[in-house]
Amino acid sequence: MPSIAELLPASVPMVRTLNLTFDECTATRAVLRMPDQPDFHNHVGGPHAGAMFTLAESASGAIVLAAFGDQQHRATPLAVDARIVYKKLAMGEVTATAELGRPAAEVVAELDAGQRPEFPVEVTIRRPDGEVTGEMTITWTLKPKR
Repeated sequence: MPSIAELLPASVPMVRTLNLTFDECTATRAVLRMPDQPDFHNHVGGPHAGAMFTLAESASGAIVLAAFGDQQHRATPLAVDARIVYKKLAMGEVTATAELGRPAAEVVAELDAGQRPEFPVEVTIRRPDGEVTGEMTITWTLKPKR
């Protein structure tokens, strides 16, 4: 069975396009990195806001697949809502760290009860010096298959 680090770039072309790499991917935390790439710069020479959004959303997707991939036979994971705050100028390589906002067991229990659970994934974007350049909250759902 392929790893998340193999599956995500194979199934989501933007992950390949932005050359995102995986530093870590578990059911509770995912860390993805985007190299400094002039083709994806903004007007001040740093990573474009859209590229950083995609990095953060991809990190959230990785953690969702790691936490709930075993539920895909009965539910489809979908992003419902996303909010991003750009806090400081990002320059160079950026890293997104995603953390599941609710215990996976709670989410699966709601799915078992016939509900369509929603849960947040919190993502922090950092530049190489460790400064936080952005924060994103993405609400995901597991949509039951009928």
